Amino acid sequence: MSQGPRSGLAAVSSALLAMSRHLEVRDVLKTIVASARELLDAEYAALGVPDDHGGFAQFVVDGVSDAQWKAIGPLPRQHGILAAMLHEAKAERLADVRKDPRFEGWPSAHPDMSDFLGLPIRDDDEVIGALFLANKNCPKKDGSCGFTEEDEELLSILAQHAAIALTNARLYERSRELTIAEERSRLAHELHDAVAQKLFSLRLTAQAAATLVDRDPSRAKGELQQVAALAAEAADELRAAVVELRPAALDEDGLIATLRTQIQVLDRAHTARVTFTSRGFRALPAAQEEAMLRVAQEALHNALRHSGAEHVGVTLARRGCGAVLRITDDGSGFEPQSIRRAGRHLGLVSMRDRTNGVGGTLTVESAPGKGTTIEMEVPGG
Repeated sequence: MSQGPRSGLAAVSSALLAMSRHLEVRDVLKTIVASARELLDAEYAALGVPDDHGGFAQFVVDGVSDAQWKAIGPLPRQHGILAAMLHEAKAERLADVRKDPRFEGWPSAHPDMSDFLGLPIRDDDEVIGALFLANKNCPKKDGSCGFTEEDEELLSILAQHAAIALTNARLYERSRELTIAEERSRLAHELHDAVAQKLFSLRLTAQAAATLVDRDPSRAKGELQQVAALAAEAADELRAAVVELRPAALDEDGLIATLRTQIQVLDRAHTARVTFTSRGFRALPAAQEEAMLRVAQEALHNALRHSGAEHVGVTLARRGCGAVLRITDDGSGFEPQSIRRAGRHLGLVSMRDRTNGVGGTLTVESAPGKGTTIEMEVPGG
């Protein structure tokens, strides 16, 4: 009897460790479902996250093939046993879900299920999801449920930690959305400056042309040609603002494309030359790519706003199983130790925190009049 709980707790520990490795909500949901199914040795498992309209915002299954899931059809609604999990907020352990009076059937392609265990996932008083398991892989007596009270206790432990993992993942995604919004605002400011400079030059050139029309028509013609060129450049900048101020699409475009796009914007917006090169880079875990993007953005902001650099170079290269990001400028530089003692970090604390958070290392080389090099290395996955 004592062997069962020990092995069960070991399985719970493994499941909790698996959940803690993920930050994306979808990944957390998949890990919870797979862990629950393995932990209780069930044929099927599912997790539903309710929306505010009587359905599910997300519904993740394990034990059902992609082809089966596609054949089943749209996400389920909150009715029958599913509704009981969400609205009554209590566990349900049934010998045969099909014989329960609340059972309302399922689509023709849905797999057949009998014994059933369901449990709400709660964050304080709010039900943020529900776990469902069906068809325990064990011999069953007629009219009895394969899932036991011990199964229910183990699933309850898993559900409590699932609530923490899911809440943390949601907070992470919200934080990322806010960071993206902040970066969009920064890019908008950069583009505004670039367009404003072009329009100011255009205005001065047009004024010069006006004063030369009668006195020096040939020279006035040259100034008007310059006006046309400046107007075209300003139009290009405005088009760039429309195209490139979309939310950062790191998940869809990858780190290289996202960095290249943002660096092109900064190159146009500043008098300094900003360049980007990549060598042999391979995709990294999402958290590492996110951290590298944010460190690059912070370092670029510092170099372009504070260093007076004429050139800022960004390189991204493969190193072993991971990657190294390097941002180098030829600006005024600084003394890292004196900056730290004075309490002025130029974003270095934030960059170090992001790097440490993904198991990486950050080095900063700088000296007055010698420019600055910031290098971030991450181990990969």
